[in-house]
This record gives sequence, structure tokens and C-alpha cells, in this order.
Amino acid sequence: MLAYIKKKQYLCAVFWLIMQKNEFTQEEEQMIQQEFEALLDDYAHTPHRQKVELITHAFNFAHKAHYGVRRLSGEPYIMHPLAVARICVREIGLGSTSICSALLHDVVEDTDYTVEDIAGLFGDKIAQIVGGLTKISGGVFGDQASEQAENFRKLLLTISDDIRVVLIKIADRLHNMRTLGAQPKNKQYKIAGETQYIYAPLAHRLGLFPIKTELEDLSFKYEHPETWQEIHDKLEGIKASKMESFEEFALPIRERLNEMGYSFTLKARIKTVYSIWKKMVRQQCSFEDVYDLMAVRIIFTPHEGMTEKDQCWMIYSAITEIYRPHPERIRDWISTPKANGYEALHVTVMGSHGEWIEVQIRTDRMHEIAEHGYAAHWKYKTGESDNSELDKWIQEIKDILAHPDKDAMEFLGTFKLNLFAQEVFVFTPKGEIKTMPAGSTALDFAFLLHSELGEHCIGAKVNHTLVPLSYRLKGGDQVEILTSNSQHPQREWLEMVTTAKAKNGLNQYFRKEERKYTKHGERLVEDAISMDKDLAANHDQALARLLSYYQLTQPSELYLKVGQGLIRLDTIHDIVFPKRGWRSYIPFIGGKKPSEVVPKPEENKEIVKPQKGPHAIVLTDENLGKDYLLSNCCHPIPGDEVLGYLDEAGKMHIHKIDCEEAMVLKSSYGKRIYSATWNTHRVQSFVETIELKGIDRFGVFIRVLQTITTDFHINMRAINISSEDGIFQGTMEIYVYDRLELENLLKAIRKIDNIKEVKRVVVES
Repeated sequence: MLAYIKKKQYLCAVFWLIMQKNEFTQEEEQMIQQEFEALLDDYAHTPHRQKVELITHAFNFAHKAHYGVRRLSGEPYIMHPLAVARICVREIGLGSTSICSALLHDVVEDTDYTVEDIAGLFGDKIAQIVGGLTKISGGVFGDQASEQAENFRKLLLTISDDIRVVLIKIADRLHNMRTLGAQPKNKQYKIAGETQYIYAPLAHRLGLFPIKTELEDLSFKYEHPETWQEIHDKLEGIKASKMESFEEFALPIRERLNEMGYSFTLKARIKTVYSIWKKMVRQQCSFEDVYDLMAVRIIFTPHEGMTEKDQCWMIYSAITEIYRPHPERIRDWISTPKANGYEALHVTVMGSHGEWIEVQIRTDRMHEIAEHGYAAHWKYKTGESDNSELDKWIQEIKDILAHPDKDAMEFLGTFKLNLFAQEVFVFTPKGEIKTMPAGSTALDFAFLLHSELGEHCIGAKVNHTLVPLSYRLKGGDQVEILTSNSQHPQREWLEMVTTAKAKNGLNQYFRKEERKYTKHGERLVEDAISMDKDLAANHDQALARLLSYYQLTQPSELYLKVGQGLIRLDTIHDIVFPKRGWRSYIPFIGGKKPSEVVPKPEENKEIVKPQKGPHAIVLTDENLGKDYLLSNCCHPIPGDEVLGYLDEAGKMHIHKIDCEEAMVLKSSYGKRIYSATWNTHRVQSFVETIELKGIDRFGVFIRVLQTITTDFHINMRAINISSEDGIFQGTMEIYVYDRLELENLLKAIRKIDNIKEVKRVVVES
């Protein structure tokens, strides 16, 4: 081993000499050294056993390995591993093994060193983590979508071995997002979309709430830069007044907690730009109408001799003696923690100026778990039987990985179902509590309990009342699953379930059934061919003609359809050897009918190519609908923030940046994503749907029509309005030139008396 290490040190020295030709400046070397010292300082303030020598060795090795290499921003590349290592120790709470792995995480990918080299110098555990990180280099999706999704599955396999691989990868993604400004626009779209699609939900599920929040906010910043900046500026403008309100609100709480003898910290938490924007979109309101911009967090050290739960409720009682609580906005995450391990008691109270303020009550332990997620959760485990919802989720992921989908991208979609759902708590007939994602059905619950229960489920009793399989569970439901041995899964069940476990269980069942039908069908086809002398003598030709006749490409497809009874074999001889009459010898009589002629593929199909430049296109009145197609899924109009997607046929589709389908496209096909800008001149009009709701008073709808037609000179295509119990609601399809015209119209309609809500809605055409 000693000889091996000396050899590697020699190679390292040679590499160092080679790289001298691209040396860093003295200022850069000082910057690198200062960052490393900051890392050691962060590490010194942790409770971990100090292994400074090992970390120094890893830093020196990584520094030499990356020497002379720079990032797109121009800074030395080693600054990236250093930053990732600091995130690991400071923001996730990991120790020396993770710090070394973070420092070395790009060495194998970017240099000639191998995982075996890392094992020889730093041990098997660090090499295993570095190897896991190397497998998924380039992102979850990268250029080869299915290949990278397969790599992500490999990453998740490390959950069963060492979850630190996943935690370091999240730290790596966080630093990449913090420095995303150096990337070109199309790369920003791809990386931001990928982050929003999988990394933020994964951080949420592992309990890394601050990281999840920052990843979402940074993704939003690069996808909607103008909107982000607008909300950010407004937020900065009111922060000072919010902090004044906080001090006034917190003063009596501080006095009361001091009287109770607690050591505590009181913090104000301001909503992020992304969470404000999400609320504005969800409630169709302006920034000024978002009232819960601030929350207050109490973090206290509990007294000995009493449970944390009891003391949280004592503080709750003290606060509600000062401020009046909202009866429907109490969240008890102490009795039943969230699936990601989060524990806290939330209460919303009325402040002295008439505003609702959420107060979050946590112990020191709960706060560390909320900040550092799984790393802290694992630290506080007390024994083998101490399994949280997070442990159960990780076990569920292992079960899914044990029976993966054939299609890697399908697997990724199935996995994502389990990431970002809110939870509801339901009970078994014996009173055992189960955590389910919000929106889960009775059938999901059956699969949660056992796959056989799910496969034979015919219905359920919820709170002693019979309900169908599709019944959506509510918090507090007591559920009894009803089964029958004659019941078997149906394909439409896939549309009924929402959880990854249920979808995976159903797909596994259907694949097993397909294999059974395929095997049976193969036996039937082979028997039919062998029983006919002509067919048996031309076995391969017979099989090829059958595939051609039924327009199939693989024998397995033919076997499956035969096994399922969809194709009969009693006319197999006539299909392979069709009867030929005298007409077939006269071309213009015996030839195929026009409807039977198979068109030849277009040899010189014209492909629409985007304009030249760094993945940028300009949308004009002339090319809309011709060169560039407006997608039906989100109905973009001039003024919307949009991007282009080049499909396999060479057609460019325009999507809104925040369109759900565009989210997947950005994540999966980064190189086909193009930035797009509008340059239209109010020539074309576009159909948009608006939804209205208000109090049904005489003349109110006439005023709406006057605003649309007389004030704005806008034409209408369809109206669908109904009234019930004094409330009217409905939709209107109107023609507008661009987003600005639509927004001005909506503002004008909102000002009409008795109009309570009006918003733009997307109706797929």
C-alpha cells in the first residue's frame, strides 16, 4: 500500500508540473486558500470528530487534480468542490467523509484518476460515494434522457447503501444554481427546469427545507427573470416595515417566554419570491393582496422532566392568551410528523394591526431536523425500532427499485409522484395511523397496506360507509379495504391511483400478465404453423408475413395479441399464401386500392430550422402558425414568457415557460430548448378564456359586456354563464392581441361592483 501511495504521489507531482503552464495568479491562490480555511472553520464548529488531516489531504489532491482548469465564470474550478463541501457541512450538517467526497466528487469525471485510485488513497467508503456521484454526472437527464434517468435510478439505489451520495448531489446542484448566471440562456432553462422537476422535490422529501426553498426560488429567477425582479424589488421595499411589525408583535411573546424560564430564539421569516408568486397565481391576486408575507418562528430549549410535545402546547397556550388564534389554521406536526421528518406546532394568530401571522413553535432538536433534514433525523434516532415516516419512505423507494419500470423515464415519473405531495393521515380499522399523499384514493391505500390487497380490492368502507375504489381520502378517515378473490386489476386503475407504490404495483402486475399471454400466444402460433405443411416449410417467411399483415414489428407483439385473443389463427394459411385470381396478373385491375397503398416516406421533408444564434428565436406575425406552432396545452399569446421546443420532426413548438409540459421538456430535452421573444404588431388575434365569478345583481353582467365590447372593442366567441343562489359564474372566450391587452381588460372587470373574481384560464383545444 505504501508503494502504491508513493506512486500516486509521483503521478500527482507530474500532473502538477504539466498544469503549471496554466497557473493561477497569486490573488487566486489566496482566494482558494481562504475558502479552504473557511471550510475548516465551518467544520470546527460542528460536533463531528475532527479529521482535519484527512480533509486537508483531500483538498490538496483535488486542487492539484483540477489545477489550471476554470469554470465558465472564469474562477478556478476548485472553488466549486470547496463550495459544495461547505454546503455539506454548514447547511446539511455532514462530517469528514462527506466533506472529502464533496472535494473529490469531480476528480474521476474530469481527470484521469479512477475510483480505484480514490479507494487506494482515501479508502473504500469515500471511493464508493465518489463513484456514486460520478455515475450521475451531467444532471439527472443530460443529453441522453433515458440514459440519465437510468443513472438517477442508480443514484437512488445508493439510498440503501449510503444516503450521503444523494445529499452531496443536492449540495452540488445548489451551488450550480447559485452560479447559473454564467451559463447561456438555453442551458439556464434546462438546468432550472431539471432542478424544479426533481431536485427541489427530492430536497423537500429529505427534509432539507431551506435548500428546497432556495432551489425553487433560483429556478424561478432564471425562468422568469423579469417577474422575479419585480416581486423581489417590491419585497425589498416593504421588508423594513415588516421587521418593525415583527418587533412589535414579538415583544409580548418574548416577555411571556422569559417568565416561563425558557432559553429561546425568536425569528421572522419572510416569504420567498417564488412562494409569493405561486400564491399570486393560485389566488389570481396582486402582490399587495398577499397578506401572509411574514411568519414568526420560536426555537426553544425544552426543560427537563417534561415532554417536548407538552411544552410546545404550553407555549401555544401562552401565545393564544396574547393573540386570538385562527380556529382552522392549527397544524400539529408534533403528534404526527410529516413524511420528511418535519416536526413543529403551527398556529395562525391575529396581530394587533388586524393581520394574520403564522407562528411556528419548535424545540432545538426539531429545528435542526427542519434545517438539516435526513442528516439530523438520523443523528437523533434512538434505536432500531425508531422508524419515522422518512424511514418508511426510503424503504418504499427500495421496494420500487426492486421492481423497476422497463422505461427509465417512466420510472422517473413514478418516483416523482412520491416526492412533493402534501400528506393526509388516515386510520386502519384497528386504529393504526397511516400517512398518505394528499389526493390518494382508497385503491392507493389498499396497495399501501399490501400489493395483494390492492390487486383484489373491490371497494372500501370509509368511516363505516361503502365507497368506490376511486374515493379520495380525507384526513382522519378510517378505512377498511374490501376484497374478492375473483377481482383482478384493470388497466383503467392506472388512472385511478396517484401514489408511486400503487402505480408500480399495477405496472408490475400487467407486465407479469403480458409475459404470461405472450408465452401462451407463442405456443399457439408455433402450433398453428407446425400443423400446416406449407407454413412449416416456410416458417420464417410465414412469421414475417403475419407481422406485415397485422402491421406489427416484433414477434412478441404478435404472440401477445394472439395470447389475449385479439388475433385469431384460423385464417393463417390464407394470410401467408393469399389466393391469386386472374385479376392479380393485370396491374391496373389487380393492383391495390388507393386506400391500401402504403405511402412512401418523404425523402426530402422540409425541416423548419430556428434562426441562427445562441438558441434564440423571434416570434413575428409572419412566422406564427407557420414556422412556429403555438402549443394547445398552455395557449401562449404575445407578451407571455415563452420558450421553443424543437421536436423530432423538426417542428418548433412554443410553450409558456411555466407550462407543465414545458417543465418536462426542459428537464428531458435541454438541447432542443430555445429562448424566444415576441416581435408582433397587433395583427393577429388569439382566443383566450376568462373565468368570472360574482354576486348576481341586476345589470352586473351587462356592465361586463360593455367593458369588453365598448370600452376595449374586443370581440367574443362564446359565453357560458350560470347563476345559483345569488352567485353567478362562468367562462367567456374572447379575442385579444396580446397579454397586455388581456391584463388591462381583467383589471377593468375587477373594478366592476359585485365582481369578486376574474382570471385567465387555459382550456386545451
